[in-house]
Amino acid sequence: MDQKIINLYEKYTTGSLGRREFLKKLAVLAGSTAAAITMLPLIEHNYAQAQVVPKDDPRLHVENIKYPGETGEVLAHLARPKGDKKLPGVIVIHENRGLNPHTEDVARRVAIEGFLAIAPDALSPFGGTPEDVSEAQSLMRKLDSKATIKNYVAAVKYLKTHPQSTGKVGCTGFCWGGGVTNQVAVNSPDLKAAVPFYGRQPASEDVPKIKASLLLHYAGLDTRINAGIEAFEATLKKASIDYKIFMYEGAGHAFFNDTGSRYHEEAAKLAWERTITFFKEKLKT
Repeated sequence: MDQKIINLYEKYTTGSLGRREFLKKLAVLAGSTAAAITMLPLIEHNYAQAQVVPKDDPRLHVENIKYPGETGEVLAHLARPKGDKKLPGVIVIHENRGLNPHTEDVARRVAIEGFLAIAPDALSPFGGTPEDVSEAQSLMRKLDSKATIKNYVAAVKYLKTHPQSTGKVGCTGFCWGGGVTNQVAVNSPDLKAAVPFYGRQPASEDVPKIKASLLLHYAGLDTRINAGIEAFEATLKKASIDYKIFMYEGAGHAFFNDTGSRYHEEAAKLAWERTITFFKEKLKT
């Protein structure tokens, strides 16, 4: 598929373009409005099917579950290796477009590595993430931030007390989810390990509350998020918190998302290897 179309769809899914403007520009690239309408389902299908670990992978038990949260029942995608072995838990937090097939796939990638993984849906108070990306973007802006963080803190409790859990829980998240991962670390003393990808840093006064070990991934070209690193690191050092920072030069924000135009294969693979190694070190020993 033409890279210009892929880039255009990425702008639409990240909220930079509204649906009307997206379709208008797509019609120009496709040659006509009719061609754009015909092409759209194919683009969306390819996006949905971009997965590394399919739902029917024979190594995994996969299901959609609900757990009690601050706003009521929270919807989540759960994946774990088949069998009765107790496993450490890992929460996977999506980007700012709700729980989509990509994030569910990431949860399954985590599960393949020997973890009990769940990807909660932040839009559960609205009935879950809608298929229309622009609608999901709009709903994300309506979320109550404090209640949302409590819903994710409740995920720590859910995994900690799950019958197949060892009681050790980690958390990772991307973009918006990276910022929420930092907030889960601040608000849950039970969290053992946190891996935010290019996430907004917590307030300096909140940093000393963190009990988890941190692995922080940042993109060299992500100037907006990177502006907060210096102050964050200073408070981490002052509070004697266990942390590591990795900067991926040449990569931009959202470099891990292999369904987007900003995907940086080298940075994504290295960051993933470091993430899994970190979780195994902090949650399995």
